[in-house]
Amino acid sequence: MAADHIDAPAVSGGTSDITDYYAFQGENTSNIAFVANVQGLLSPGNTAAASFDENVMIEFNIDTSGDNVEDLVIQAVPRDGKMYVFGPVAPSQTGLNSTIMTNTNNLVVVDITPYGQSAIVESSGGIMAFAGPRDDPFFMDFAQYGEIIAGNATSFNDPGSDTFAGTNVLSLVVEVPKSMIGGSGTINTWVETKRKQ
Repeated sequence: MAADHIDAPAVSGGTSDITDYYAFQGENTSNIAFVANVQGLLSPGNTAAASFDENVMIEFNIDTSGDNVEDLVIQAVPRDGKMYVFGPVAPSQTGLNSTIMTNTNNLVVVDITPYGQSAIVESSGGIMAFAGPRDDPFFMDFAQYGEIIAGNATSFNDPGSDTFAGTNVLSLVVEVPKSMIGGSGTINTWVETKRKQ
């Protein structure tokens, strides 16, 4: 059920495979950015044909109370070359199943940026969104990792060899004002991909 560059057998090589997730303070320090990357290991030759799966929702989960249950969600659904981003909004249910929260005033619709083009970013109500292919930002010397696991090496090389260099992902970036998240303390956050049932 978890994923990281084709590590989860149930989604390996599929359109719902999460490669990485990042959350960090925005360039505007009053904002927080959430980034989900899916469909990793895309070669440049295959990236132009790759697309977000219209049957897969990407859901950012935000726990503001410290109980490891989502209090807010940001949901993103692709349709006809656009990404529809809903939230942050309180979910109608928590856990592994979700209903798309279309009854929110927080909606951003952004054209999915084609491969090789400058980022298309849209904003509405202080929320900004981007969706499209990008170079995989993850760095991993997978061959050396294998040597360490096998007991043939004790550490990584400096510099290492980036196994993911030259590969791409489909990336979703949503930046929201911290005031929409509520509170001023620590949050817990995670991302899920959920296939339409």
